Amino acid sequence: MNKESIYGLTFDQLEAWLMTYGHKKFWALQVWDWLYRKRVTSFSEMTDVKQECLKLLAEHFIFQSLNEHFKQESADGTIKFLFRLSDGNLIESVLMRPKFGLSACVTTQVGCNIGCSFCASGLLTKIRDLTSGEIVEQIIRVQHYLDQEKQDESVSHVVVMGIGEPFDNLENVIDSLRIIKDHKGLAIGAKHITVSTSGLADKIYEFTDTNLQVNLAISLHAPTNELRTRIMKINQAYPIEEIMKAVAYYLDKTNRRITLEYILLKDVNDRREHALQLSELIGDKRHLTNVNLIPYNPVDEHTQYQRSEKSTMLAFYDTLKKQGINCSIRLEHGTDIDAACGQLRSKQIK
Repeated sequence: MNKESIYGLTFDQLEAWLMTYGHKKFWALQVWDWLYRKRVTSFSEMTDVKQECLKLLAEHFIFQSLNEHFKQESADGTIKFLFRLSDGNLIESVLMRPKFGLSACVTTQVGCNIGCSFCASGLLTKIRDLTSGEIVEQIIRVQHYLDQEKQDESVSHVVVMGIGEPFDNLENVIDSLRIIKDHKGLAIGAKHITVSTSGLADKIYEFTDTNLQVNLAISLHAPTNELRTRIMKINQAYPIEEIMKAVAYYLDKTNRRITLEYILLKDVNDRREHALQLSELIGDKRHLTNVNLIPYNPVDEHTQYQRSEKSTMLAFYDTLKKQGINCSIRLEHGTDIDAACGQLRSKQIK
C-alpha cells in the first residue's frame, strides 16, 4: 500500500477519516496539535493519543515524503532547499527573510508545462502534480530547519510561486491552503498567503468562488497579446482580455487587492510605451491593483533575455506612478545563489 503524507489531510478530512475507523473525532485535534504546534517527526511522539489510533495512522500515512537532497544558503539569509520526493523526483522550496517576517515559497508540480520562454522552471516539463501533503510538507520542513537551528522563529508568510502552475493543480493547492490557514494548525493568515498563476482564466473564477480570501498574483509580464504570446505561450490559450475579465470578477467578489507580476526584460517589455499600455490595461481597477516589477534573474539556457538596466526599471516605475498605478520593485533575495526558480533543480538533474 502506497502511504500518503499525513500533512495532506485537512482537519475535517482527518476527523472524517478517524470516525470511519471507529475513533472519536476528538483525536483529530490531538493529532493536529502534535503535527503543527509541537511539530513532532513521528507518530510515536504523540504521547497523549491512544496506541490503537497511532497504529492505524502509521499503517496508512507517512510523516516524511520529502528528503533534503541539497541546500544553498545566501549571504542575505535566503535558503534554497532541493527536496527529493519519495518517487525520486526533485523539487525546490525557498526560505526568504523579508523585512516583515519569514516567507516560505513552495512548489506545486514536478516540472512545468506553461513554457514561459524566460523561466527556468519550464526547462524540465511537468512530470506530475504534487499532492496537498507534499505542498504542506515543504513548509513543515522549512519550519523544522528553523527549529533545529534554535532560531525561535516561525514561517509567517507563504507564497505559492515555486516550480509549476498552481492552478493546473488547483484541487491539491486549495486543500493545502485550507491546511496552512487553519487556526488549529500552522495558523498562517489569509492575508499572509499569496498564490501566483500565469493566468488560467477559468481557474481564476473557480479559485475566487472558494472564498479562501488569500492574495492572488497574476504573472502578466506584458501589456499586449502580441508581446505576451511571444514570451508566454500560455497566452494563446488564455489571452489578456480573458485574464483581465477573470481578474475583474475576483476584484468585484473579494474586494481584495490583486498583484500583477511583471518581469522586466531588456529591450523586450521595458519601454515607456509598455508602461503606458499596462496602465491603460489596468484602467479603472487601479485602486485595487498593484504592479510588482521584477528584476530578471538570467537563466543560462535563455540567453536571448537580459536584465533591464536599473535606470530603465526606475523609469518604468516612474511612468506607472505618474499614471496613478500602485507599483513596487521587488526586493531581491538570494542573488548570490541559483536565484531563478527551477535553476537548482535543473542543474542537479543534468
